[in-house]
Amino acid sequence: MNKMFAIVGVVNYLAVAFLNAFTDLGHKIIIQNTVFKVYDGTTQIILSAVVNALILLPFILAFSPSGFLADKFAKNIIMKYSSLLAVAITLIITYFYYQGWFFGAFAMTFLLSLQSAIYGPAKYGYIKELVGIKFITAGNGAVQATTTAAILLGIIFYTVLFEALLGDNLSTKEDILKIVAPLGWLLVLGSVIEYFLASKLPNMMTEASERKFRFKRYFTGAYLRKNMIMIMRKKEIFNSIIALSLFWSISQVVLAIFGEYAKSELGITSASVVQGVMALAVLGIVLGSIMAANFSKYYINTGLSAISAFCIIVILLCIPATTSILFLAIEFIFFGLFSGLLIVPLNAKIQYLSPNVHLGTILAGNNFVQTLFMFGFLMLTTLFAYFGADAQILFYLMSFVGVYLAVILFKRYFVMTCWTFLEFVFKIRYRFNYVGLHNVPEDRAVMLVGNHVSWIDWFIVQLPLERRISFMIDKDIYNWRFLNRVFKMAQLIPISKKASKDSFIETSMKLKNGKIIAIFPEGEISRNSDVAKFYRGYEFIDRDGAVIVPFYIDGIFGSLFARHKGDARRCFLKKREITLYFGEPISEEIRADELRDRVIKLKS
Repeated sequence: MNKMFAIVGVVNYLAVAFLNAFTDLGHKIIIQNTVFKVYDGTTQIILSAVVNALILLPFILAFSPSGFLADKFAKNIIMKYSSLLAVAITLIITYFYYQGWFFGAFAMTFLLSLQSAIYGPAKYGYIKELVGIKFITAGNGAVQATTTAAILLGIIFYTVLFEALLGDNLSTKEDILKIVAPLGWLLVLGSVIEYFLASKLPNMMTEASERKFRFKRYFTGAYLRKNMIMIMRKKEIFNSIIALSLFWSISQVVLAIFGEYAKSELGITSASVVQGVMALAVLGIVLGSIMAANFSKYYINTGLSAISAFCIIVILLCIPATTSILFLAIEFIFFGLFSGLLIVPLNAKIQYLSPNVHLGTILAGNNFVQTLFMFGFLMLTTLFAYFGADAQILFYLMSFVGVYLAVILFKRYFVMTCWTFLEFVFKIRYRFNYVGLHNVPEDRAVMLVGNHVSWIDWFIVQLPLERRISFMIDKDIYNWRFLNRVFKMAQLIPISKKASKDSFIETSMKLKNGKIIAIFPEGEISRNSDVAKFYRGYEFIDRDGAVIVPFYIDGIFGSLFARHKGDARRCFLKKREITLYFGEPISEEIRADELRDRVIKLKS
């Protein structure tokens, strides 16, 4: 990730993203805290839902225009002028504060959100243009961490100042706004700095667009229909959008009902405490985003999303059964942590699969669908609250929605989820390093050949490669009763010393289809630190069009999973360093003893 920060414009861009979220959040917090101080019970839930609805509605209305703008114009230019618009809006908001016009300031939430709706597709589309495919997950993780850090600091900053200015002056909503009116100048200042930084962003647009926006097509819904078809064209993009929509809907409801739950069930009347507990979820998202980038070091790790969805269900079930502020704080941290692990890979996947020419429209469509879901969920929350449903019931209802989200993610990313779970487990004790990973071609058939030193070599070799590897495995092990079905699902190739012809034919077919296979020519796990004799079996595989990539696994000797334990003692708490060396691809024919020599030389 350090290499990504060396790219010109990255730090400036993250600062712009921070200020944008910090300022937008500031006004929302001031309005929400005013509602919290003045209203109780059902009215409080309804008004909180309405505030959130005003924030969401512009993302529905601006779907087509915002996508069009992000695809036609340079994204840095859109961010620049959107920031300038925010300066004007915050000046009006500040004026309303000083006049005590609560409903005017309340309504301005819509206008500030409209600015964000126009801003959003350009902001997120700029990630792919600025950092490229190589750092797309790290870029999303950095933006998510930066944005959520801004939300966390914004919640704390504006809530503390709100409470400090208000003191014990609990009166009408109009009087409260007049008392906290100086906070408006902080909103203006944030927007001004954001505009200055946005004007310094580099232009990454390579080709100008000749598109024209026709208002008739917008008002008749023609753009909407066309754009919806576009985002549904690739199934994986649309499925990721639906998953994100369900998650954000759950989150919106949780944030909308927690204040009433804390007040009615726990007797908490301090806005600072309520906002502080919810702010810890934002801290968790920062941590989760960093972890997501780390676990997606080599490719977009979508398995994180499925595992995180299950963990979120558990937390949603725990919150309404918790009466301790300390435990609630911990639960919200973990809620945020797993939220970050869920949303970063899915956002990165959408950007990765989207063609650059339609990236803005697809990201605007992502906002549109998510907003429709969140808006609908908030309206249902308001309806349930109107008919007497308390916050605890709504928490349990969101748990059921979480179950559905977890099921669709597990079904979609089952294989990746299993690998991600194993990665979590093995990284507790091991640190994996890969040298020469660029030597493994991404777009042609590959035969990986190397030393066999432990029971987890298959995991070590597969970890940095998104393409699924078909390993050759001893037929007796392949036929183990309880694992045979798993081995078949993993497309392993059974081989026997007595009957290997069928195995070679199957392997040859996979190579002809452009697959990647792995062979351990030693035939068994090493019993000492030397690389044993390589058997010649692989020479009989038809590898026309495929290349051999040799590899050497180092550092696993002495571990629990190796037969050779060695004599060296090491600290139990210290992670074991495992390094895998990939050699240069070999296209020509090569004998077993020569290939063994190349494998051994990789370490030196």
